Amino acid sequence: MLASVKMEHSKKLDPEITAQLRKLAHDLSNSIETVIQASYLLNQTKLDAQSKKWARMIEAAADEAAHINRGIREVLRSQSSKSQASSQEKTAKRRAS
Repeated sequence: MLASVKMEHSKKLDPEITAQLRKLAHDLSNSIETVIQASYLLNQTKLDAQSKKWARMIEAAADEAAHINRGIREVLRSQSSKSQASSQEKTAKRRAS
């Protein structure tokens, strides 16, 4: 899945949109981390077999969400890197002329 995302993120996003998406991804990371921590604590308690199954399902889904969010943040970081590189190239061209 990330391979197809990497291929598609060669297009440059508007820096304002990238900044908004980075903030949302950061906020999502915080929420996912809360679910991961809560599921860990829940798994430390005495639960019946069915409840343990549900707690493990929550933990697995939160881990997968964290993995997906890391992929999103990677794409957004590459957008920022492109923006910085483009800005540096423009500055160098102005200085050269």
